[in-house]
Amino acid sequence: MKKLFLFIAIPLIAILGLLVALVVLVNPNQFKPLIVEQAKTHTGLELVIDGDISWQFFPSIGFELGQTELRNPKGFEQLNMFKVDTVGIDVSVMPLFSQQLEIGNITLDGAAFSLETLKDGSKNIDALTQAQTAQATATDSTPATTSDSKPAESTPTEQSSESAWSINLAGVTVSNASVEIQDKQAGSFTKLYDVSLNLSEFAVDTWTKVDFAAKGEANQQKFAAQGDAEFKLAKGFKDYALRNINLDASFSDAATQIESAKIGLETFEFDKANALTYAVVGNAAGLDIEMKGAASLNVDKAITKVVMNQLTLDATFKGDTLPQSPMKVDMASDLSFDLTKSHLSFVLEKLTANALAFDGKADITLADIPKVRFSLHSPNIDLDEFLGLAQAQESKANSESAPSSESKTAKTSPAKPAQEVEPDLSALKTLDVKGDITIDKFKANNAKMQNVKTVFTVNRGIAELNSFTSNLYQGSISATARLDARKSPATYTAKKRIKGVQVQPLLKDVAANDMLEGTGNISVDVKGKSLTSTGIQKNLVGTIAINFEDGAVHGINVAQLIRENYAKIKGEKYDDKEGVQKTDFSAMKATLKLNKGNVSTNDLTMQSPLLRIRGNGSANYINQTVDFTVSTSIVGTLEGQGGKNIDELKDVTIPINVSGSWAKPQFKLVFDDVLKQKAQKEIDRGVEKLTDKIKDEDTKKAVDGLLKGLFN
Repeated sequence: MKKLFLFIAIPLIAILGLLVALVVLVNPNQFKPLIVEQAKTHTGLELVIDGDISWQFFPSIGFELGQTELRNPKGFEQLNMFKVDTVGIDVSVMPLFSQQLEIGNITLDGAAFSLETLKDGSKNIDALTQAQTAQATATDSTPATTSDSKPAESTPTEQSSESAWSINLAGVTVSNASVEIQDKQAGSFTKLYDVSLNLSEFAVDTWTKVDFAAKGEANQQKFAAQGDAEFKLAKGFKDYALRNINLDASFSDAATQIESAKIGLETFEFDKANALTYAVVGNAAGLDIEMKGAASLNVDKAITKVVMNQLTLDATFKGDTLPQSPMKVDMASDLSFDLTKSHLSFVLEKLTANALAFDGKADITLADIPKVRFSLHSPNIDLDEFLGLAQAQESKANSESAPSSESKTAKTSPAKPAQEVEPDLSALKTLDVKGDITIDKFKANNAKMQNVKTVFTVNRGIAELNSFTSNLYQGSISATARLDARKSPATYTAKKRIKGVQVQPLLKDVAANDMLEGTGNISVDVKGKSLTSTGIQKNLVGTIAINFEDGAVHGINVAQLIRENYAKIKGEKYDDKEGVQKTDFSAMKATLKLNKGNVSTNDLTMQSPLLRIRGNGSANYINQTVDFTVSTSIVGTLEGQGGKNIDELKDVTIPINVSGSWAKPQFKLVFDDVLKQKAQKEIDRGVEKLTDKIKDEDTKKAVDGLLKGLFN
């Protein structure tokens, strides 16, 4: 038993003796001036260590510093750039007796960093880089010592501080740290808290793992991040590499809740392709977002160019504000960013959003006003399907055909219409965009187009449609437009040319109306201000020139209408069997003048083998009413329109008045004028016969004036 006690006691006494010798023979406070001096040399700032440096023996051998502060340069609001409550340093014992300080790990608890930028742009951390630059300059300018020259003598203190001890650092552990970033120039303040960092098994040319985490706040925004990575430093710290990088972050503010944003890198080395993955889950702008993707990341060693090839996106968006929910988005692209020129190049191999598909390219130069240039192509765009317009129109038609009691109640107490507000176009003032879009097939409002090509620009508040061309119902359309949004309400101009378009199928598709057929040529030149629905109608001015060829007006048979009314006047029996309700024409022209809600014309003409039609009048497209008179002259036979000939009406002008609402216009023959013209013709023939027999010119004039005056 006695031998066992001695076997246990002797090692314990040896260890205790070693610890006593360490405490007695090695005073850790002799490191204090060295640490302060090294801090001054490398940072140019004052380091303050409160209290003595004490040994610690649990859980490992080392020593502990009390509260330590690194002072800010003069002129900054905070006293300290860095402050820590305690600093624990693990050391190897045996090298201490050889005057070597081998630091195994530094533990910082309660560290607080203050990064400050003044209004003039100067930063407190500038002092660190300035000190390093000054030290490097002083080292380079020191003259080399020759064999003939004598080395400068150093004081005993300098000799002891420089040659007595050597210091090596292995790793760092940071816990309960915080960072405050105040930028007075930008007027922003960001605070990080619960910052932690754990660096283990640090050695040159060896892979070392690091774990980190932090939370933060900036204004109404909150965010958090945590992750881990492995890194390797080359000897001399000239090169480094990373691998197994994982970052998981979250973000929230009043409108956004990103639950998780993950980024992963298998490796990261300069001038090499590195596999990148990412995933985001959350809610933003009222949309539920779930996206993931991958890319090949390449960064050059000078960190001047970042390339992401084979960048993919697989995303799903859900929300009531979307035209289709859920919306599936897939993308494949290549991206490169030149940091020296702030230039981004983007090649879009494909982008699909449900049924829509795109490809193209873009170039963006970052500046106060970013410069954007792009070219986009799509094989087919069906806006009606994408926006759900067809279903909406069908639902509206069903609801109108079967009104419920609730709808009747709504009609008796209509809701107050919402006040119209001009759209906010201030964002256009911050853009410099020029691009072109090509669409092989395009459908909007059920109108079908092919080979759509458009070029437009947006430059500091002015948006211009430089060119728009398309094939449309066997014809073509071209247009230009300009929108000036520098002031509110915005002003605009537009010009459009439609050539050779088949009007009837266009009207059938767009307005479900087949009243007009023929080949249409339309020229539009308008301008106005305000972009609200009512504002457009009240301020629109300009002209629309219409020229239709080889067509017909459906819904009215002018020849039948003439026969019917003329037979009634003469008291003759009329065969009321209804014929085809259509009036053919060979040409129809009109110039419409738009003037703030009113459209008028005085040169409407229509020609056919039977008729010559002239028209004038006006319509109000705000009230949707019309008051228009069409004067019809019969120049041929009515037989061509399915009826008997009425020679007595030949060359007589018959006015037809169109009035009432657009939805249900009323047609009326003004036959007072017709009879008056007919009687005038008979009088003219009678006067000619009578005056031929009167030889005296004065008498002839008197009789002629008397007879004609009866009908004036």
